[in-house]
This record gives sequence, structure tokens and C-alpha cells, in this order.
Amino acid sequence: MSAVRIIQTTPFDGQKPGTSGLRKKVKTFAQPHYLENFVQAIFDSIGEVGGKVLVLGGDGRFHNRTACQTILKMAAANGFARVMVGRGGILSTPAASCVIRKYRTFGGIILSASHNPGGPDEDFGIKYNIPAGGPAPEAVTEAIFARSKAITEYRIQDAADIDLDRLGTQQLGPMAVEVFDPVADYAALMQTLFDFDAIRAAFKAGFGMKFDAMHAVTGPYAKAILEDMLDAPAGTVMNGTPLEDFGHGHPDPNLVHAHELVEALFGPDAPDFGAASDGDGDRNMILGKNFYVTPSDSLAVLAANATLCPGYAGGLKGIARSMPTSAAPDRVAAALGIPAFETPTGWKFFGTLLDAGKATLCGEESFGTGSDHVREKDGLWAVLMWLNVLAVRKEPVADIVRAHWAKYGRNVYSRHDYEGIDSAAANGLMDHLRGLDLKGKALGAYKVAFNDDFAYTDPVDGSISTQQGIRIVFEDGSRVVFRLSGTGTEGATLRVYIEQFEPDVTKHHLDPQEALADLIKIARDVAQIEARTGRAEPTVIT
Repeated sequence: MSAVRIIQTTPFDGQKPGTSGLRKKVKTFAQPHYLENFVQAIFDSIGEVGGKVLVLGGDGRFHNRTACQTILKMAAANGFARVMVGRGGILSTPAASCVIRKYRTFGGIILSASHNPGGPDEDFGIKYNIPAGGPAPEAVTEAIFARSKAITEYRIQDAADIDLDRLGTQQLGPMAVEVFDPVADYAALMQTLFDFDAIRAAFKAGFGMKFDAMHAVTGPYAKAILEDMLDAPAGTVMNGTPLEDFGHGHPDPNLVHAHELVEALFGPDAPDFGAASDGDGDRNMILGKNFYVTPSDSLAVLAANATLCPGYAGGLKGIARSMPTSAAPDRVAAALGIPAFETPTGWKFFGTLLDAGKATLCGEESFGTGSDHVREKDGLWAVLMWLNVLAVRKEPVADIVRAHWAKYGRNVYSRHDYEGIDSAAANGLMDHLRGLDLKGKALGAYKVAFNDDFAYTDPVDGSISTQQGIRIVFEDGSRVVFRLSGTGTEGATLRVYIEQFEPDVTKHHLDPQEALADLIKIARDVAQIEARTGRAEPTVIT
């Protein structure tokens, strides 16, 4: 029997989990004791783990396999009875949530930095998901952080590495390690939600599609479901092999980084439908032929058409969106007579609503959409829901969205990202905005109704979250929102969200940057973006 080693250690600064766990450069995680300290802090903070079952896997980025072996040995040394690990150390974030929930495990550890680049000089990440399948709430992440600052030792099994590519059960000291097919349970769940026969018939009738997996985790899932189960033509899935560096790409499904897909959908021989997912499989971008669907509009359209899908035929309990997401889903909720919830950014804020049965569909403008089938956003799920709607309605994507705007009005919307700016300058900009009192003042042709720093009280558990984004809301309902992103590992990313409701169908064709030009200028001027950051233009516009 292999022995447990108790290793003396000292705390590292900065092991505070963000909205999606702890993300740092690979070289930081590769330091002796760094990953081990954080994993031990997790195990010390989540309750009695003896005899429990844990799920483990990640997006396959550089350092994924090495980290899996370390975590398996630490789980054995800390008393877990069994760890379920995806073959090859692969497991998409939504699939991890699916497996945690299906087998009622004691949560799981997901290794991912989501849409951030991968490789020896790039990013790595780790987070703990609770037994409900969702990201750890703030009470848990704060406990983990507190423990990381006081840790003096960690436990690890002295044992050989596990063969992560061999399906079945292996022994690691006293603990069983079950290497399982990471796709099977997730694919089975999708079959219960969507009309696979209708989608299959659409492909058979010549419906054309391209799915860009961006050399990230959804490649095997998309290949198995789209091409093998739904009979989409071979080659429908682009960049379908997960690579440790994502093929030197940036696995963020937006108009800039998914340029190969965008070129195909806006080219002369464009297919009917295009979609992409990110590094760990929880984000999605939706395209029609020569048409881009914003994430906010995607959530609204899916909510309005949800009953076309078998899993949602009984209707929706409610719709939840993050505060920076446009109000388009709220208009659908009002028409359906169901609640609409506005939460801070971060999928964990949807968890209590989903668990309490208050919401069915959720979405964030940062290309995240999901439902109560798991407790994470789910990129491939959103693609399949769109496919189900398209197969039933038999209309082009653009026609469906334009008809939606004609019925509900259009929330013209854009996000401007200023990436990698100096953190001190970014924080100074936010402090400047917090100090403004704009109520009743005119900014250009717009009069300010109110400005605030968004705070949220959870309607289920009463928890309070403050400083969740600065809003300037105008009397006509237009608004600009400013946030600093918590998903990067270098500098700061300033996100500026601009939104204006347009009921006039004759103006629905306008390009958002043209329609929002006055508000965009107001946002840049009131925040003093160029003066404070040195950036005259955003890095990415979506």
C-alpha cells in the first residue's frame, strides 16, 4: 500500500478565487506547492470529504494532465473514496456539472481558464463546483481563500500516475479512480431536451452548418452529437481536436477570435447556421447566413421559442440575466407573464434561482447561455436549442431574429472591451465614475434618470453583493454600464456596455455602432477613457 506524505508548506499571496475560480499563468501554477496549496485549501474548506466521490476534468489546455495527476493523489491522501475523471483529463464545464448532478457526487474540480489562451506561457485555472453542480458560492470561495492564507501543510499519496486514457477503474492507494467517457452522459442529457429526429431531418434535407470548436474541449462533444448522432455532414465540426495551446488560437467565441467561422458565414457560399464554443465549452456564439446574433438577443429568442423543444414544452418558470446583458429577455418574460431576474455577472448567481425553481433559462452577454438542466452555462446546449428551433420553424436565422424584433422591439446593444490596461488606471477610472452624481443632468441629447454602482440581494438566500458594475441609466431607458472583468490574468479589462431600445421597425436594420454612436461617445467622455487609460479605441467590439 502506498503511503501518504505530509508536505510542509507556506502560503502564497493572491490565491483568491474570482468569478470562475483561480486563474494564473501556467508558470505560476507550476511552482512547487502552488497548485497543491490551493487544492488542499479546497479540501479543507468544503466539509468532511472522507468516503466521498469527486468529479475531475478540464479543458485539455497545457498543464491539464499534470494537474489531474496531482489532484488525484491529493484526493486519495485526503480520504476520498472515488474520483471520476474524464478520459484524457478532458471534461467540459457543462458536462462536469451534468456528471456531478447525475451521480450525486460531492462536487467536482474543473481545470480551465475558460476562453483565455493556453500554452506554456499562457493561462491555467482551477475551480471547485458544489454538489448541486454549479460554481462555489462566495461563502465557499471566501473560505478557500482564507484557508490558502493560513495553510502549513498538504497531504499527497505517494503513488504512480494513473493511466488517464484507459477507460475503467484503477486503484490509487486506498482510492478508486474511474476513468469515464466524458461525452456519454452529457449527450444522453441533450437527447432528453431536444428533438433529435427533427434536427436530423433538417440535416438530411440539406440544412448547412459549421461549428467551430476552436481546438478546445467541445470538439469531441460536437463531433459525437452533431456528426455521429444527428448525421450532420462530415466536416461540419471545424478545429475539432482539442490541443494544449488551442492551435495557437484564442478560444473565445466572438467575432474577432472566431474569424475563420465568421468568414465562412459571411462568405459567398455561407451555410445556413454557424456556431462556436470556447475553451471549456460553456460559451457560445450564434451566426446565421450573413447575420450575427448578439448573446442578449440569443437568450431572448430562445426564451420566446423554448416550447418548440421537448424539454421545455411545459413553458418557462422565469428568465434570469446578468445586469450588463440587454433587457431583451425581460420583454419576453413580460409577454409570457413570468418573472425576469437581473443578477451580477457570474453564473453562481443563477444557481440559487435555478435550485429554487424560480428560473428556467439564464444568460450573460459574455456569450453564456444555459438552463436548469445543469448549473453552468452551456455552449453546445445553446447550439442544439437553436438547431431545434430552426428545424421546427424552417426559417433563416436572420428572419427569426428580425421577426422577434418586430414583435418585441429591438434592444440595440454593443460591448466595447479595453483589454490589458493598467490595473491602477482601470481602478482609478471606476473610482471616478463612482464619485459622479449625474441624476437629472443632460449628457448630449440624453437626460440621466440615475447612476449607481449595482448591488444585488439574492431573492432566495438573502446574500448581498455590492460594486457589481456602474450604471448610467437615461430617462428613455437607454444605458451605459462599466465593469472590470475578473477573467483575465494580466492587467485589467474594462468592459463598456451600451444599450438603447428601438421600437421602430424601420430602424432595426441599422448597424449597432451607427445606432449607438452618440451613447458610445457619451460613455467614452464621461469615463475619460482615453485620458485615463491611453486607449483611443477598444480592443474588441461585439
